[in-house]
Amino acid sequence: MKGMYFISHATARLSHLQGMEAALKGGCRWIQLRMKDADDESYCRTATEVRMLCDHYRARLILDDRAHLVKKTHADGVHLGSMDMPVAEARRLFGEERYIIGATANTTEQAIAAAQAGADYLGCGPFRFTTTKAKLAPILGLEGYRRIITGLRKRGIAIPVFAIGGIREGDISEIFSTGVQGIAVSGAVTGAKNPAEAMRIMVERCAEQWDKFTE
Repeated sequence: MKGMYFISHATARLSHLQGMEAALKGGCRWIQLRMKDADDESYCRTATEVRMLCDHYRARLILDDRAHLVKKTHADGVHLGSMDMPVAEARRLFGEERYIIGATANTTEQAIAAAQAGADYLGCGPFRFTTTKAKLAPILGLEGYRRIITGLRKRGIAIPVFAIGGIREGDISEIFSTGVQGIAVSGAVTGAKNPAEAMRIMVERCAEQWDKFTE
């Protein structure tokens, strides 16, 4: 798991579906449907449409929080925030079926606990202040990522870490230098004049930095 990860965010100009389609057209192959205020019926309806788009682009679809809808919507997995269902509980819910489980972490201790509970990847942030999330955890910045990556390595834990939270194209190189495996974005794409092109550029930058720091 590496590269770009897009988290849906509706704007006055773009719906969740339109934003995700633009991200897919731009080359992103990890998509998270995040509709915090939607009821399950509306969520499933959108997820079904996104699933078809992801199948067309051969992309992964991750649901935010709603582990109980993963099987119903044929999603590839779920991302769990710090206030959502525990990772171990989601793993029990899925049983023997191997769905992807991502977890949010803001501290080294949270990152270690999520990895030990069975998470497949971590979303660590926020990198800086962002308006796309209502309840923002303490800002991590570059030092925060270095601290978490170092802490995981000291425990011998190898798990992909995605940086998230207010990230712009110009931040990508410095963020990759901390040891993360990917970048998650939302507003940097949905707020762009040409969302698909903005994503394409960020996908290319991520690929360049991944090659640079893993040579």
